[in-house]
Amino acid sequence: MRILFLCVANSARSQMAEGLARAILPAWVEVASAGSAPGALNPQAVEAMAEIGIDISGHHAKGLEAVDAGRADIIVTLCAEEVCPYVPGHAERLHWPIDDPRGADGFRRAREEIRARIKALAQERFR
Repeated sequence: MRILFLCVANSARSQMAEGLARAILPAWVEVASAGSAPGALNPQAVEAMAEIGIDISGHHAKGLEAVDAGRADIIVTLCAEEVCPYVPGHAERLHWPIDDPRGADGFRRAREEIRARIKALAQERFR
């Protein structure tokens, strides 16, 4: 099972989702993240994740060409107000519209919303 988290910059939401999914989902689930216009890993995302004991400091923003999106079984888009990347193929698609975080509280809110959704996904699919 392969899950790909997508947003535009791959700098915060999809990176946090990747870290959370690795921590919550079974080890046999392959997890990756990417963006349609990758930027740089947001240090506030790293800080928000470190607060709950998940280290994403070694992550880096990746474009779609850096991941094998065609092999994904599930593609989760995390865009809210911006246009989400689209990857053709037969993967199941989930859309979790999470606002682009701003400030420490915004990153914590996004982290907790993503964590709740990944926990729900784990309950639904991986029990």
